Amino acid sequence: MLHPDRLFPSDPTQRAIARRLYGEVSALPIVSPHGHTDPSWFAKDEAFPDPAALFVKPDHYAFRMLYSQGIAMESLGVPRKDGGPVETDSRKIWRLLASNWHLFRGTPTRMWLDHAFETVFGVTERPSAESADRIYDQIEACLRTPEYRPRALFERFNIEVLATTESPLDPLEHHKAIRESGWKGRVVTAFRPDPVVDPEFEGFQANVEQLGALTGENTLGWTGYLAALANRRRYFKEVGGATSTDHGHPTALTADLSRTQAEALFDKALRGTITPAEAELFRGQMLTEMAKMSLEDGLVMQIHPGSMRNHNPVVFDRYGRDKGADIPSQTEYVRALKPLLDRVGNEAKLTIILFTLDETSYSRELAPLAGHYPALRLGPAWWFHDSPEGMRRFREMVTETAGFYNTVGFNDDTRA
Repeated sequence: MLHPDRLFPSDPTQRAIARRLYGEVSALPIVSPHGHTDPSWFAKDEAFPDPAALFVKPDHYAFRMLYSQGIAMESLGVPRKDGGPVETDSRKIWRLLASNWHLFRGTPTRMWLDHAFETVFGVTERPSAESADRIYDQIEACLRTPEYRPRALFERFNIEVLATTESPLDPLEHHKAIRESGWKGRVVTAFRPDPVVDPEFEGFQANVEQLGALTGENTLGWTGYLAALANRRRYFKEVGGATSTDHGHPTALTADLSRTQAEALFDKALRGTITPAEAELFRGQMLTEMAKMSLEDGLVMQIHPGSMRNHNPVVFDRYGRDKGADIPSQTEYVRALKPLLDRVGNEAKLTIILFTLDETSYSRELAPLAGHYPALRLGPAWWFHDSPEGMRRFREMVTETAGFYNTVGFNDDTRA
């Protein structure tokens, strides 16, 4: 059984304070402003297929740990890009997770799964090879009932609003369906333009052409390209209820180039002749362009830099992106953000939230920046650091410089 005071201090006086503070907020609604849940869950409101499909196959936190110990992703049912054979027996996949439960000891993944199993499904025994089938049967039986449909869980968890994240090329049909269904749950989208602003994103040229087809703009020219992006942002606000944008760049580099320079880089990107250094400069320019658009349309801008995506080429070639092979890297902010901040950093009506995977930058760069520029807010511990210890380190390193009001709440960033 999970201890009700888990994560609270061991000192009795501090623990009493923690209990009181937690009691004041624990029943408040959840406002989840950034995540990667599937909007089709809430549009279709269909039962989740089975425990493995819910907890293993879509969760790179789970299968990256198993993969690190030599367990093939095929055996966990992770789809291959080439359509090759993978395990389809969900019970076998679940047994593999349960028999390797010890691998998650000490990790936030273990903490999250223990919490979900007990508090949501009533599971009170530890997963193991011996208990795997019993736990599978218990969760599967729950999933067959109406109380475990996505909308019912949304309401049970007291979620006030949940933001998903979609590409500019997404038609947002699931968000339309949610709105038209009459259901009162609020699910909004967020604008993630990476596929059409990153020249190194797979299929960039085709993506830009599709952007033009969706908007009726000539995206082969710089003016039409920017107009098309502004068009889709409006669409995301109107149809998907978007309140924010999200930008996952390798670094925090920004640029403020002349129109001629920007056009030249864009032309190279469309022709496929752009160099890696030029692609990075173009991405930096597009962060500034997106910030200028946010100043106009009011969308909060989130910058998530510092992950070397798809570090393992074998995994990327076989399974695609977002398969647990993204690795944090050292990230510089002070000089990288200066072109953007010179342009819009003093705009009090603009909100730009900075995230990092480089904890060494918290007190040295990010807290001082957020503690000065009106446009900046500091995002919380993220991804590899969205853990109890990561949150403590974050607060210890940034609060004295940035205060509380130049930071934002905890973004769960979940796919769960």
